[in-house]
Amino acid sequence: MMNKNYSKTKNRHNNKPGNTTNKRKNTGNRRPARPKKGAKVSKLDPNQLIKKAQYKEIVPYVSERTIESLPIGNKLKQCLVKKGFERPTEIQDRTLEPLMKGRDLLGIAQTGTGKTGAFLIPIIEHLLHHPKKEYGLIIVPTRELALQVNDEFRSMTKGLKLYSACFIGGTNINKDLQTLRRSSHLIIGTPGRLLDLNARRALDFRPFKTLVLDEFDRMLDMGFARDMEKIIGLMQQRQQTMLFSATLDKSQQGMIDEILHQPVTVKVSSGEASADQVDQDIVRIKEGDNKFKILLDLLQQEEYSKVIVFDETKHRVNRLCGKLNKAGIKAEQIQGNKSQNARQKALNAFKKGQATVLVATDVAARGIDVDDVTHVINYQMPMTYDSYIHRIGRTGRAGKVGQALTFVG
Repeated sequence: MMNKNYSKTKNRHNNKPGNTTNKRKNTGNRRPARPKKGAKVSKLDPNQLIKKAQYKEIVPYVSERTIESLPIGNKLKQCLVKKGFERPTEIQDRTLEPLMKGRDLLGIAQTGTGKTGAFLIPIIEHLLHHPKKEYGLIIVPTRELALQVNDEFRSMTKGLKLYSACFIGGTNINKDLQTLRRSSHLIIGTPGRLLDLNARRALDFRPFKTLVLDEFDRMLDMGFARDMEKIIGLMQQRQQTMLFSATLDKSQQGMIDEILHQPVTVKVSSGEASADQVDQDIVRIKEGDNKFKILLDLLQQEEYSKVIVFDETKHRVNRLCGKLNKAGIKAEQIQGNKSQNARQKALNAFKKGQATVLVATDVAARGIDVDDVTHVINYQMPMTYDSYIHRIGRTGRAGKVGQALTFVG
């Protein structure tokens, strides 16, 4: 495994006809920007971020059961078959019965393995027999993931007269208040907006019987921990709790033990290792190198056809996206200062190939389902290894080998 040195790459691209970057004067003499005083600095060991993809034959999990043979009602079976479900995924297969019995559950499975269906199927089945309003509360860390879960619920329950509502930041709260005048069976949202609605006495957490924390490792970290403690403390009738994520932070075990009661634990993956289907390497940025020019040289290569570039702050993402567009790279951005409509528009443009690059903060590391991402580039070292795992999980999916590069220096 080599640490990529882009002096050769730079020369190769400078020889390409029509390379517009040659017209930029003195670009190679700029020093990388030094971190501002007080800025967070990643403590990750760069050697952790170097790993060849394991080119082993992956034997896909094939359940012995079909959807038609699952212990659920015919109405739900028909909806799942219409959606194209044939057999449950491994996480769905191994969690269905415990969840239908009302057990608490800790589920660990990589992105794209059917975690959303794993918690929605038993919830829907319960609601079909006991259609109680305000039954389930699903909390997720990002707006995009909330919308994705809500869309999945609605597509699974088409014609079943079960209703959900989704509440996220970046949207008109007055519309949320109007929505809450109508009862829903399932509430899906991000912590900040849910607490805001609770503070306005529009959303009462007390009636909810079931709680799901999707991407719970993020929900229980320092950014959301207090919000989660408050919401859980207000759920006086909580009877069942499900925690799902791709990673398991051992430092959170104490909180997990407090939240779950005699849980069933199902691990489809270890929760510790990064994606085996991703070639991981680093790009050393030496003093005097132009970091942006190196990124530009990479993105101009033909194989970089669908790339997510991660940066650490909203302002850095905005600036980097602007520079890429000025350099002739079609780029969109997703970050916290953008409205939800703008974020959705950017994501759709990236999915449709109207933009080849999506520049994003960690909001894009979870819950964004985009096919055929060829590369993930960390323009800055991630703050945590868990964040790194979720980022590179955007590529190397559906049996394909992905590529992940992290700029170091």
